[in-house]
Amino acid sequence: MLRLKILASVVPLAIAALFARGEFLAGPRACIEIAGTSVQIAALSWQAHHNVAFTDDPSHATVRVQISDDAEAADFTVIDDIDTAEAGACESNAPPRLVAISRNPSPSDPVIYLSRDGPADYRIFVSSKSLSLLDAAALIVGARGERRRVEAALL
Repeated sequence: MLRLKILASVVPLAIAALFARGEFLAGPRACIEIAGTSVQIAALSWQAHHNVAFTDDPSHATVRVQISDDAEAADFTVIDDIDTAEAGACESNAPPRLVAISRNPSPSDPVIYLSRDGPADYRIFVSSKSLSLLDAAALIVGARGERRRVEAALL
């Protein structure tokens, strides 16, 4: 009887631990590596270190990301034509920095305006089966951060 009680108390804790690590959503996630640090899209939004949001109104944006039609003109280029992720991609000694796309951003979160026109802080080119334009914009802004408007004004 004691074994059954121990088993009944340990199993829910083990399931909760696996869920907290996000292991139920196993599989490759979009990631990039910048300066030895891996940056990934978070499987669960509450796991993220950084949140970003998107807007359709350029006046509400803190970061502008332009969709480029030319890979050479882009700051961040993703081109893949494979069905499976490369083993060991984005591995580093440090834990990855996780970025989530938020529907309700806090005032300190970057808000991204994604368009094909106009002035931009970053330019991206994406031709991928596994990475969307939103994921690519979230990764580059999450990895690099938003450019401060005051700093930009001083340049």
